[in-house]
Amino acid sequence: MIRAAMAGVLVLLAACDQLSGGNAADRAPAARDFPRADRPIAPIVSTRWSSEEARDRVNEAEDIMDRAGIRPGMTVADLGAGEGYYTVRLAERVGPRGRVLAEDILPEVIEALSRRITREKWDNVSVKLGAPEDPRLPENSFDRIFMVHMYHEIAEPYAFLWHLSPALKTDGELIVVDADRPTDQHGTPPRLLACELATMGFRLEELIPKPTAGGYFARFRRIVARPAPSSIVPCAISQQAQG
Repeated sequence: MIRAAMAGVLVLLAACDQLSGGNAADRAPAARDFPRADRPIAPIVSTRWSSEEARDRVNEAEDIMDRAGIRPGMTVADLGAGEGYYTVRLAERVGPRGRVLAEDILPEVIEALSRRITREKWDNVSVKLGAPEDPRLPENSFDRIFMVHMYHEIAEPYAFLWHLSPALKTDGELIVVDADRPTDQHGTPPRLLACELATMGFRLEELIPKPTAGGYFARFRRIVARPAPSSIVPCAISQQAQG
């Protein structure tokens, strides 16, 4: 009788563990209340999507910044900043009265970017180490948050977005640039992206193809408060086939 009862408890614990995204011990504390993504997570394989010279030849950054409405005096976060292609161009656009926070989750990338910012004397740029489950951004601080060719690499997208949400100002916007292909092929199908952002209270305002930026441009605005972590239902992996 006791053995049977214990077996039943173990089954229930295993079921709860599966629903919460597997073994909680292998997840950061800030992610354990959130479901895992129901899709593959792409590994980080490079700190750059393409060379800066090649990107400038097709006017990538200027085009994306124009579309995102980046103006002098704004405060912008560049998440997954890598070598700083967007960081320095955003810094030039927002000017001395604006601010750019460049963030990455790899310490060696942050160190290299910090050296570049110091060497090129970008006084309106701050550099910060983030975490896969939490960008650790100050609340109500940003007019725009950029995520360029990095969304598919976020290991804990629901936790990450939940912690990111309060950092936007009331009229702030989230800007995503990514390729329209499955996440395990280093892209994010637009319908999957819109679904995952919608779970956090974001509405897709604009989606346009941007082949010169390697995919598409998506602009989101937060329209409702972020949900309780326990109420989040992950978007089905079949969303990828609908991209």
